[in-house]
Amino acid sequence: MVVSNVSDTGGEVIEVCRGLLLGLDNRRRRRMELLPAGATPIPKKQRFRSLKLVNVDMEQLLPHQPVGVDYGTLDNGLRYYVRCNSKPRMRAALALAVRAGSVLEEEDERGVAHIVEHLAFSATTKYTNHDIVKFLESIGAEFGACQNAVTSSDDTVYELLVPVDKPELLSQAISILAEFSSEIRVSKDDLEKERGAVMEEYRGSRNATGRLQDAHWILLMEGSKYAERLPIGLEKVIRTVPHETVKNFYKKWYHLCNMAVIAVGDFPDTQSVVELIKTHFGQKIPAPDPPLIPTFHIPSHDEPRFSCFVESEAGGSAVMISYKMQAEELKTVKDYRNLLAESMFFHALNQRFFKISRRKDPPFFSCSASADNLVRPLKANIMTSSCKGKGTLQALESMLIEVARVRLHGFSEREVSIVRSLLMSEIESAFLERDQVQSTSMRDEYLQHFLHNEPVVGIEYEAQLQKTLLPHISALEVSKCSERLRTSNSCVIKTIEPQAFAVLDDLKNVVKKVNLLEEEGEISSWDDEYIPEEIVTTKPNMGHVMKELEYSNIGATELVLSNGMRVCYKRTDFLDDQVIFTGYSYGGLSELPENEYFSCSMGPTIAGEIGVFGYRPSVLMDMLAGKRAEVGTKIGAYMRTFYGDCSPSDLETALQLVYQLFTTNLTPGEESVKIVMQMAEEAVCAQDRDPYTAFTNRVKELNYGNSYFFRPVKKADLQKVDPVKACEYFSKCFRDPSTFTVVIVGNIDSTIALPLILQYLGGILKPPEPIMHFNRDELKGLPFTFPTTIHREVVRSPMVEAQCLVQICFPVELKNGTMVEEIHFVGFLSKLLETKIMQVLRFKHGQIYSVGVSVFLGGNKPSRTGDARGDISINFSCDPEISSKLVDLALDEMLRLQEEGPSEQDVSTVLEIEQRAHENGLQENYYWLDRILHSYQSRVYSGDVGTSFEIQEEGRSKVRSSLTPSTAQLALQRILPFPCKKQYTVVILMPKSSPFKLLKSVFESTRTKYGGQAKILGGIAGLVVLALGFWRHSRRAQTSSRLFHISRATN
Repeated sequence: MVVSNVSDTGGEVIEVCRGLLLGLDNRRRRRMELLPAGATPIPKKQRFRSLKLVNVDMEQLLPHQPVGVDYGTLDNGLRYYVRCNSKPRMRAALALAVRAGSVLEEEDERGVAHIVEHLAFSATTKYTNHDIVKFLESIGAEFGACQNAVTSSDDTVYELLVPVDKPELLSQAISILAEFSSEIRVSKDDLEKERGAVMEEYRGSRNATGRLQDAHWILLMEGSKYAERLPIGLEKVIRTVPHETVKNFYKKWYHLCNMAVIAVGDFPDTQSVVELIKTHFGQKIPAPDPPLIPTFHIPSHDEPRFSCFVESEAGGSAVMISYKMQAEELKTVKDYRNLLAESMFFHALNQRFFKISRRKDPPFFSCSASADNLVRPLKANIMTSSCKGKGTLQALESMLIEVARVRLHGFSEREVSIVRSLLMSEIESAFLERDQVQSTSMRDEYLQHFLHNEPVVGIEYEAQLQKTLLPHISALEVSKCSERLRTSNSCVIKTIEPQAFAVLDDLKNVVKKVNLLEEEGEISSWDDEYIPEEIVTTKPNMGHVMKELEYSNIGATELVLSNGMRVCYKRTDFLDDQVIFTGYSYGGLSELPENEYFSCSMGPTIAGEIGVFGYRPSVLMDMLAGKRAEVGTKIGAYMRTFYGDCSPSDLETALQLVYQLFTTNLTPGEESVKIVMQMAEEAVCAQDRDPYTAFTNRVKELNYGNSYFFRPVKKADLQKVDPVKACEYFSKCFRDPSTFTVVIVGNIDSTIALPLILQYLGGILKPPEPIMHFNRDELKGLPFTFPTTIHREVVRSPMVEAQCLVQICFPVELKNGTMVEEIHFVGFLSKLLETKIMQVLRFKHGQIYSVGVSVFLGGNKPSRTGDARGDISINFSCDPEISSKLVDLALDEMLRLQEEGPSEQDVSTVLEIEQRAHENGLQENYYWLDRILHSYQSRVYSGDVGTSFEIQEEGRSKVRSSLTPSTAQLALQRILPFPCKKQYTVVILMPKSSPFKLLKSVFESTRTKYGGQAKILGGIAGLVVLALGFWRHSRRAQTSSRLFHISRATN
């Protein structure tokens, strides 16, 4: 759970809702990376518009065997994929894919596939006592929860991202994968040491979202073995399974003929890597008669299944409709065309859903539709919505009616044209960046080829296909995809509510009602609204450059425009289709009196509904179709910012949006305000249901004081919001260009960009009198204080299932004179603490799954004088019964580090992790954007950003060169309280009821067997993620562009 700091959020309550929905339209779908056999290579820098169309035969087979990659099979059955790719430089993305997942488990093995994955990193024949983890960290390849392996229903994948600047590193990394394939040590001691980590991962999944995910999965897969084989397994098995059972599963299903090794990286050639694979895998002898991997049937059903879930801790009310079908292999050009038509259908449907959600009294806050392959034999079309309390029936009816409307009347030519432009824009962007794809993304493509038989045909050929096919896919063809979304097609309908409202008969009646309306033709056609053609109707007078400076050490140019705005731009070649920018000005919410704070903090939210760029969001969405240009805003405690991401070809559009931001006069409409306040109220209610809320509130109150800046939002606060004042404040925040500094990074052609900068940034009129013109050294600081003594307490919260979360917090004070170096020291020390506490609590005692160490310095005003205060916090979840013991162990380790210092190896590991992260960052636009912004906002900045940048770099180098066990020890004593046990806070979240009472779960499931905030940001985000996240059984972060990740449990 992430606690958002008020100074960083500024009241953007609804932004996450809108972003999640828009993300469906803006995300890039997974791409096939290689040229098909016989295709003509295309010059690297060929532009998309000059890309020739192809003559296609709809029955032409797409190549099954990937080309452009060194692909083959060893004599023992192991398949391999090796490809050279220099993004990022001197790195390799490796994977071992195993076609063995939880569905293969017997009843007494439920959870064993995942346990094997954990044990792999614990000990093998060659590596013992977590030597693999130590090796990965020693070379800067971090190990942690959700980073290195994933177990699903059908397969297990081990992943490594390692440096290859030293030849021996790649060889050793491949040797580790070879150990995973056949040499995992499954001893009694190994298993006992790892049970606690697996159990903690299991416990972490037993929150509201996890329960809903699991229950829905069981409902969806009813009648098949998949329903009874969730990858995380059963608590009883995790606690008691003998090591012999785990070993037998490993030996039975881990066979080289069911495995593939993938290596994508900055290699001099592929053959040398293939030889390494042969060296480490080639001598392994295959089993004589390995068992065949069985296929498990999932029965279809003509009548819909209905379910009403009541979950007392749910983040809000939601509706899910799933239509199951057999997964279809992508074999021919016709299959690909059908896939394009389906993609167009979902994009068009999602655009309608978004427009409905912005109407008067909308039936839902957000709604989206998509399709994905769930398990090997099954695909599903899925619609999800989040809605107000007691609004599930209205949401369900609206969702079904909209699909029926498409069946009756189809999409308009205009709707399909907009979607066609959007997909063409996406594939153009992918084509332009075809030589800049990350190695991890390519690795994922080959994983899909091995695990799911997805063809790998190459972005060049796919771009040609899309450019050829898209113009000929008609509105009728797109609309026909709605036939697959009929309730007679193995449909599962589910509502989720915090308190019971809908019952099964209600759901059935809604389906009958909509079916009858469709049969009788009583559903009217879609009414398109008017869409203006131009964002800026009258172009502003062009400004001019007052001053221009070159900073060679940054590779950047700084302009001071005639309206006072300062613009710094840096050209890069990291991504051909990306330009990003951020503009900031000092002065924010901290300047407001308490009686105005909350209304003004809601300004970005209310303004967002009205349309901060002069157009309502639903209208702007259509205006931007086919363009890749996004601009957002944020108001924090001390700063106001706007930020954007666009294609170089759409830079004009992005800067037009910035111009509109500064020139639009916002007037709050009654309906827009009503929608915002409804969503905010739902978010507050969701927070009250969340057992973590009391913990979060107490942490903030204890560590930062009971200031209104950190106080939790109540319903009564929402009733006091003045929407007029909120909009007035927001407009003032982005009115005076003379106070803003803008940094632009990316593929910028200055001959094209400079006139646009002068037109739309320089053309913003400077007001006659300064507006919100603040001196950074005189801003009003946030009122926060840290306790001066030890404070330990337990917060008890009602829970359905026992959860326990721990935060240990220490005050930090950095002296002004050495601030640059001290900030770098804090970064190194936080990583050191995280690594060492992980070693103690997980690898030595085996009682946690992961630990996080974070630094908060955001409460300090950006003054160039005075010391800086903040805190370092340690967070982990654990068994409630041993939480205090683990706190003491963590404190003991910290005190030991202060008194004895870390080892040479500890310091070397931290330095290596930081260096590798820095090297990767130097190849990313966002990293450079942040570095330049930090140079402007640094205390040492006095008008020369080049000098400030140099001081920052020197500070990092100085700390790196001076970091030794003794200097790290002194820094721990200097920056933290010494001894650390003299001043700290501990807050532990514990269940209010005993574990025995918790067995009487408030969570209920009623279904027929065959019947068919700133501070409230987290709450409303959870409401939407709840709806969109039920499919992600993954215990890892979502790292690919696929919408759903099914049945995942990770190391």
